[in-house]
Amino acid sequence: MNRLLEDKKAALVFIAPAFLLFTLILFVPIIQVIYYSLCNYTGLTKPDFVGLKNYIDLFTSDETMKIALKNSIFFMLFSGITQQIIGLFLAVLLTNIKAGRNLFKNIYYLPCVLSSAALGLLWAFLFNPKIGINNLLSTFGIQGPNWLFNTKGFIPLPMWVIGFVALWQYAGQNMMLYMAQISGISRDIYEASYIDGASKGQSFRFITLPLIKPMLVTTLSLNCIGSLKFFDLIYNMTQGGPNHRTDVLATHLYTQGFKYYKYGYASAISMVLLILCLLATFLISKCIKVETYES
Repeated sequence: MNRLLEDKKAALVFIAPAFLLFTLILFVPIIQVIYYSLCNYTGLTKPDFVGLKNYIDLFTSDETMKIALKNSIFFMLFSGITQQIIGLFLAVLLTNIKAGRNLFKNIYYLPCVLSSAALGLLWAFLFNPKIGINNLLSTFGIQGPNWLFNTKGFIPLPMWVIGFVALWQYAGQNMMLYMAQISGISRDIYEASYIDGASKGQSFRFITLPLIKPMLVTTLSLNCIGSLKFFDLIYNMTQGGPNHRTDVLATHLYTQGFKYYKYGYASAISMVLLILCLLATFLISKCIKVETYES
């Protein structure tokens, strides 16, 4: 292995394919998007350089952008908190049971592998004010709300509904990651703590939580990035409506780019989205300190 690492030509041969793919698929498109975000570009004519005009318009005259930014931040915080708590709870619960563990694990994880577009249509049907859940509630004399059409409040009801649907779909993903991390903790550590008089709650607090911090950083980063760029479930449930009240950055980007053909403006939105993803990842890595433990 050392001889292979010392051979620079051999190392270059192994690195070149990955580096080429990274450059063509990721780096070059990012550079293009940065340039297009500074241009007035419709895709049919040559880009017309306008400097920071797209960014100025985004934050000064675009009311939908303000709503989309607020909804994206809310969705990130809601999903990051709820999916972490529920995912960790399910992981701890299933790790400590034997009978039916695989069955329940598959049940909780099943929504993760289903198409978000199909699930969006399914839940839009269930939350239709005239059928679905409201039809069931009416049999008990209860008038259900307009789940996906209520526009009142700083965060409207449809955003809460979409947040809970995303929680139902993706909590199983966090559960699986936490189960993998918890399963790697030696049982001897827990047995030693029980001998010393620690309760299960104390063992969870002082053993499990510190040892799963690396996975916490990973899952929280994935949650935040995935929530910020979330699109298909929201688009299929509300299409950003009513009156743009459920628009997020991804749906606003789609509307500007693929409906109005304002690719330069959409590129500016995508750059804001990229910066938010990088900022969220940076803050998570700085706020959550991961200790290393010697075995």
